[in-house]
Amino acid sequence: MIRLMIADDHPLVRAGFRQLAAEDPSIQVIGEAVDGHDAIRQLRRARADVIVLDISMPGPRFLELIKQLREEFPAVRILVVSVHPEGHLAIEALQAGAAGYVTKTQTATELVSAVKKVYAGGRYVSAALGERLAVELQTGPEGARLLSDRERQVLGMLGAGRSNKEIAAQYELSPKTVSTYRARILRKLALQNNADLVRYAMEHGIQP
Repeated sequence: MIRLMIADDHPLVRAGFRQLAAEDPSIQVIGEAVDGHDAIRQLRRARADVIVLDISMPGPRFLELIKQLREEFPAVRILVVSVHPEGHLAIEALQAGAAGYVTKTQTATELVSAVKKVYAGGRYVSAALGERLAVELQTGPEGARLLSDRERQVLGMLGAGRSNKEIAAQYELSPKTVSTYRARILRKLALQNNADLVRYAMEHGIQP
């Protein structure tokens, strides 16, 4: 029997999870929390195997809450649910210690599968998020080490919103040379466009 706690500040969402659990004899809801502080209080009173944790609840910031739950209740598996698409927030949640990440647009069958998978010790992410995680592993801080000093400088300038012309003037290069550096950076970091470069520079603290 999977002992499940539901932590979400929306009564309708909690009712939906409760209904899903009622339809599966292997899952038992042992508590419902309305915010992060309430979730911690309830876990101190009742043993849970899995907690379904809304990313946008009142209380502690979600990353801090995940870390606190991992430290105080290491046996409890954390399944994050969110209205946000599977992007940077999902990666941050998994890095902080969550065992899975699902969006509230996923089907009831997928949500139940996610609960069971994290309970069994696995990690649950969608195929799309799994692909992005693979890219992040390839192009994280280790990936930045593939860049030359000049490429890092150009990446920092691009991340700051500077144009090729501005970068060329800053480093006494031709705009064509800056375009060459940009193409190399995209290739080395497996990125697609300027928006990806800006996001990467911001996330990894790369500055001019």
